[in-house]
Amino acid sequence: MQSTPDDIVSGIMTKWAAAFTRLDAAALAALYSKNAFFFGSNPTFYRGHDGVKAYFEGLPRWPSPSVEFTEVRIVQAAPDLINVAGTATFTIEKDAEPLVVKITWVIVREAGDWKIVSHHVSSKAPLIRQ
Repeated sequence: MQSTPDDIVSGIMTKWAAAFTRLDAAALAALYSKNAFFFGSNPTFYRGHDGVKAYFEGLPRWPSPSVEFTEVRIVQAAPDLINVAGTATFTIEKDAEPLVVKITWVIVREAGDWKIVSHHVSSKAPLIRQ
């Protein structure tokens, strides 16, 4: 039975959230393509598994981090390509204000498995007033 794009994305998001809760850099990196481009919460551009792993290893060791994905939009752009956009709400400390960002992923089928090939987060707050 073939999975739907919604099922594929939901599965990746579930694994991603669980690994983030443990701050498990290796498990998070395993969800990404060997050719991944990654822009996270700092200005550095990361590439591939090693880059993604380095990003997550460099995060502070918060006591109980979590993430919730909402407003998720999914489009299968090609048979082996899924485009994802949504909001990610990160809670990193018990009494701290959550960090809310816009997130986009491009997910590609690679060696028979679905992997994130492009990851980008940006401010949810407007950067330019119109």
